[in-house]
Amino acid sequence: MSTPRFLTLPPGVSRTTVETSRGPFAALEAMPGSRVPERCPALLVPGLTGSKEDFLAMLPTLAASGRRVVAIDMRGQHETPGPDDPDAYGRAALGADLVALLEALGPEPVHLVGHSFGGLVAREAVLAGPARPASLTLMSSGPSAVTGPSADKARGLRDAIPELGMAAIWSVGMEPDYVASGVQADILAFLKDRTLGNSEAGLVGMSREILTAPDRVDELAKHCGDTGLRTLVLYGEDDDVWDPRAQAEMAERLNAARVVIPSAAHSPAWEAPETTAAALTDFWNLSEHTLK
Repeated sequence: MSTPRFLTLPPGVSRTTVETSRGPFAALEAMPGSRVPERCPALLVPGLTGSKEDFLAMLPTLAASGRRVVAIDMRGQHETPGPDDPDAYGRAALGADLVALLEALGPEPVHLVGHSFGGLVAREAVLAGPARPASLTLMSSGPSAVTGPSADKARGLRDAIPELGMAAIWSVGMEPDYVASGVQADILAFLKDRTLGNSEAGLVGMSREILTAPDRVDELAKHCGDTGLRTLVLYGEDDDVWDPRAQAEMAERLNAARVVIPSAAHSPAWEAPETTAAALTDFWNLSEHTLK
């Protein structure tokens, strides 16, 4: 999960709830200084163990380009409610939630950004239709299921939760590491609140999904070719979840734009927020010039 470096909301950023046909979603909303958006809005979707706060450092910069920018907790994450059934957290269901969010944030097209597992969910939303976003960005996300150490972590989480519960996992397996690495008290309290606020069923279900996601890159490439949807693959040069080479290959298969963020790993929104925000803004501006 991403570790925030601060929690105070910057000017122009507020906590809100986005009401949709599929229920409410807790969100952070950033508005331009004029409070009058002049460009297409954007929707930012976190990864498996993340939350809307994963994007906090970028929000003011993104909104300064004249946009309403909304970062959400997916169903069962942190402050968004979710059912107690792991089967309710399949990629298709989560993707349908994003379609409802795109509709709620319209009527103009919305730029869609999915980080990590959120990228797999964003892909599902695009392929499901009928909503067409203004653009699609896959941030630190891969073509299919995670492998290697990341898969081991996801399997460990999936298998440990039913037996131990998140409270024990936090106190024994997570909190000591954060304390040892010097995480400050307010950030540690937030991480605990987020970890224990997540739906355990949701974590189990999403862990299953990130371990079994098929490669749908060719389907997405065809969809983008047929609809003209512009796509960006953005990742840190030291990403340790999906191999950067796999993400580069995915960009080629998609005929997508590609941005590699220097000195960043799996969480460029916190590790290099200004560079990442500038890349997104440039891509969004270009995409709006080609909207039909």
